[in-house]
Amino acid sequence: MACHLQIENLTKSFGDLILFQNISLGIDEKQKVGLIAQNGKGKTTLLNIIAGKEGYDSGNISFRRGLRVGYLEQSPQYPGELTVLEACFQSSNSTARLIQEYEQCLHTEGHPGMENLLMRMEHEKAWEYETKIKQILSKLKINDFNQKVRHLSGGQLKRVALANVLIMEPELLILDEPTNHLDLDMTEWLESYLKHNPASLLMVTHDRYFLDRVCSEIIEIDNQQLYAYKGNYAYYLEKRQERIHAANAEITKANNLYRTELEWMRRMPQARGHKARYREEAFYELEKTAKQRTTQQNITLDVKSSYIGNKIFEAEHLYKSFGNITILNDFSYIFSRYEKMGIIGDNGTGKSTFIKILTGEVQPDSGTLEIGETVRFGYYSQNGLQFDGQTKVIDVVRNIADIIELGNNKRLTASQFLQYFLFTPEKQHDYVCKLSGGERRRLYLCTVLMANPNFLVLDEPTNDLDIATLHILEDYLVHFKGCVIVVSHDRFFMDKVVDHILVFKGQGEIQDFPGNYSDYRKWKSVQEQQKQAEKPKANATPRSRNNDKRKLTYKERLELQQIEKDIEALEAEKKKLEAALCSGTLSVEELTTQSIRVAEIGKLIDEKSTRWLELSEIEE
Repeated sequence: MACHLQIENLTKSFGDLILFQNISLGIDEKQKVGLIAQNGKGKTTLLNIIAGKEGYDSGNISFRRGLRVGYLEQSPQYPGELTVLEACFQSSNSTARLIQEYEQCLHTEGHPGMENLLMRMEHEKAWEYETKIKQILSKLKINDFNQKVRHLSGGQLKRVALANVLIMEPELLILDEPTNHLDLDMTEWLESYLKHNPASLLMVTHDRYFLDRVCSEIIEIDNQQLYAYKGNYAYYLEKRQERIHAANAEITKANNLYRTELEWMRRMPQARGHKARYREEAFYELEKTAKQRTTQQNITLDVKSSYIGNKIFEAEHLYKSFGNITILNDFSYIFSRYEKMGIIGDNGTGKSTFIKILTGEVQPDSGTLEIGETVRFGYYSQNGLQFDGQTKVIDVVRNIADIIELGNNKRLTASQFLQYFLFTPEKQHDYVCKLSGGERRRLYLCTVLMANPNFLVLDEPTNDLDIATLHILEDYLVHFKGCVIVVSHDRFFMDKVVDHILVFKGQGEIQDFPGNYSDYRKWKSVQEQQKQAEKPKANATPRSRNNDKRKLTYKERLELQQIEKDIEALEAEKKKLEAALCSGTLSVEELTTQSIRVAEIGKLIDEKSTRWLELSEIEE
């Protein structure tokens, strides 16, 4: 197989912070690789370096000559005055550039070079390009193609950028968190698209089902090194644990030997002057190993929640709408003690608004919502907490509490609590402004959990969190002695945490489903199959004899004869126009007019051929 990308001995640092050192990586044709690391360990930096958007200290990066590369950034940017469709043409793709040339030529007096452009458009099948863009945008639920980029939300902009990358049909796709801001239907569509796409793939994502089903290899950045696992995410988990056990055993062994060798090194120089020099050199190598930290395993965090009574919240006949968009329509629900509920649905169906009504940020149009007196909300919102960049990480947590009660007379200091969420003692004394986006989200999560709530409301908690943090959060929520409501598009997370689901279908329609996401997906699949099975029966015409079959009416017979004549005439006209276009005798205006007419004829032939087939089946 051809090698698309080769990285050799790559090193990147920011001042004293080394992200990775002398790492090497190769990506072959059709290979699909998932990249995993804790937040702040260099995932996005590595992708930016490969895409040529960031420099590096040393090493070598080489691509196969002529390779088409598509890169989806974590936070893409486009000029605000562009429309959605125009933004999709902002690409290095040759077809996109050709269409831009064509559009520019159309708006230039005299249309210079139009004949050559038309030939190139025909050769590269550029007429179909816009249709493809619209199809992918529709799959990603962007339907207003003329909307200005400046009016798009961050999530919509990310989806436009994703469409832009996919339409390029690159041979190597580099995707940074492609599932962020996608609802479940879009995520499953993208999963299927990438799985069957022949392009090579290098991807950062926290969606573990997505990793498992799309990627055939996982690479991990850990301790400034790169580790490769030739298998999917489930295989990676198994082999990573084996690596950690082996590494911890090696560190323990090195520590035992280190104590003996340290004694020898502390003796007078004369006492070891006759010893072999290699032993002294070996000591320093041993010291490096012995001073490595053992990797923490099976981290659990059991913070004591405050007492919660039997009455949680009771919603009766809630209504909420914005203009012609209905969020809640006569919604009633009694939330039970220790319930763990998931909320799913397409973007824009009102999930976040429902959460804000529950927490009191937004008022319903009518209806009553009674919250129990003992309920203490811990609310993790999509917008997050705005930190002062000049505050140290440890001070952010200490401003809330110095000590966190675990129950059973156990407690944690603020520093120990942060270590559970993967903030090392060194990182705790960094200023907030130095944290990556994912690290800020992790810090925000700490501030929510340590406030001792008994009802957690989490709105998209999985966005921008690394997989290690998600494991800790999942375990915390499973053992949490309180109530939980989670809005998330992360299927693995929902399966692990929730036991009940509300499905927001739009315009106030909400389905109450007892089970997790996978249970709901299986149920929905069965329902769709049953509908498909019943459809032919409902539409079938009962017949017991051959002569019961419907015949063409007189009007339909005349229509069939006319369609045959029309198709013949259109085919002849199309042939004549194509010959004229290739003759080289037409003016630029004639070329433009006749090219448009050829496209119109093609559509007419397709429409009439479809109708001819319908009538022919009745005739038979």
